[in-house]
Amino acid sequence: MVSHRARILLGVLGEGSKETVLKLAKGLSEAGFEVVYTELKEPAAIMNSAIQESADHIGIAMLHGASAGQIADILRLLEKENAGSVTVTVGGYLEENEARKIKSMGIKEVFPAGTKVESLIEWSKKNIVPLDPDREF
Repeated sequence: MVSHRARILLGVLGEGSKETVLKLAKGLSEAGFEVVYTELKEPAAIMNSAIQESADHIGIAMLHGASAGQIADILRLLEKENAGSVTVTVGGYLEENEARKIKSMGIKEVFPAGTKVESLIEWSKKNIVPLDPDREF
């Protein structure tokens, strides 16, 4: 039986304001999640942070200059490290066709820019569950 709180790694790809991500981190923490925020922006660094922190979920904010290819890299690297059970969500400034492409990669959910932090927290409560803390990557 899993007895720990779900741990979420929040990261940002691209350049721009991190204010919403930091607000989300605070809200998720207040809702009972363990939250780790990273300013690392390379897919390999985000994936490595998720493994080091035993994250159950990765939330990525896509800002100006981010690409679907970076999300594909994160997913590929998670699979390579036998960490495919770590779920990933993406949110931010995405064209509709790019959002569809990212969702089709196996992303748990894609949230458009403007999604309210409260909605993200409610979604997280329903959809993010702690994985086995003794799992090995």
